[in-house]
Amino acid sequence: MQSCTLDLYTDYLLSSTGPTTATGLSRLLGGALSHDHITRWLSHATLGSAEVWRHAKPLIRQAEARRPAEEFAVLIVDDSVLEKAHTDANELICTHWGHSQQRYIKGLNFVTLLYQAGALALPLAVELVRKTVPVFHPKTQQTSYQSPFTKNEYVQQMLRVAQQQVAYRYLLADSWYASAENMQLVRALGHHFIFALESSRTVALSEAARAQGQFQAVQTLAFPDTQPLRVYLRAVQEAVLVTRQVFTNQDGSQGMLYLVSSDTDLDQARLTTIYQRRWKVEEYHKSLKQNASMGKAPTKTLATQATHFLAAVLAYTKLEVLKLKCGLGHFRLKAQLYTVGLKAMYQQLRQLSA
Repeated sequence: MQSCTLDLYTDYLLSSTGPTTATGLSRLLGGALSHDHITRWLSHATLGSAEVWRHAKPLIRQAEARRPAEEFAVLIVDDSVLEKAHTDANELICTHWGHSQQRYIKGLNFVTLLYQAGALALPLAVELVRKTVPVFHPKTQQTSYQSPFTKNEYVQQMLRVAQQQVAYRYLLADSWYASAENMQLVRALGHHFIFALESSRTVALSEAARAQGQFQAVQTLAFPDTQPLRVYLRAVQEAVLVTRQVFTNQDGSQGMLYLVSSDTDLDQARLTTIYQRRWKVEEYHKSLKQNASMGKAPTKTLATQATHFLAAVLAYTKLEVLKLKCGLGHFRLKAQLYTVGLKAMYQQLRQLSA
């Protein structure tokens, strides 16, 4: 019965274009499930990364069996904040630093490990960041709360679990996750990484220079013929490649993106092309929030909020199934569902008006 309710609830999240409530789903089903049953399920369901993997596994195994030999999978890690400015604060809905927006945001912070190969982009694991540890600040006499784990620690645990689940060649991430600890773990697990680097990150141009403490910021490096440089980081034993990408912003200004990779056989074109696959996680965040009703439930308790948010992740996985089956993107699929519903409402209105 629990899995049946989950299936109905995720279908409801994909079908809805407005607020998603227990009452709304009960009415949609003609009372086949009561409002109280759905509320109890939201309160007691135990969804987590294990359930996310269970739904992703069949699709990934199919993709692995059909994938051409020259293609390879990557894992992408990133976090996002679902803004919930008007929801009462708790350990889940609270103030988080949105590093992509460079500001503090009140909402739900979640970390995802995304599998990407070919047309497929599926979450393998999702962790909701909960701030449960009180921290007293003597200067202000105020108490704030923080998570018992950093986002990097969540990622490291995810990677250890994923090691038993999927084969992949690279881990891709922005500069927030480009710590030496993450780099060392990826290499210890037998994979390569391509991360963005902060322009102030320092490197040495040789092992001897590193031993003598001769480091310089990557923004001061001279990149010959736009090719990567072989350099050394402070706390990573192996040599790495660092490269610079110059891009033009929408306002016409130029920006710089620095990338680092443990795969020293890559050239500039190959390195940057592989890193471009990281954009799939941005598409995942956008679809999760706009197509899977992630922010549409007026849930009040920690349990119901967590269940709803993770059910939205599973609804996204359903959209991936439909995308591969129908050959349509998430937003076109959602638009088609909306059009079908709009036609049904129009016909019903015409009948009532007759």
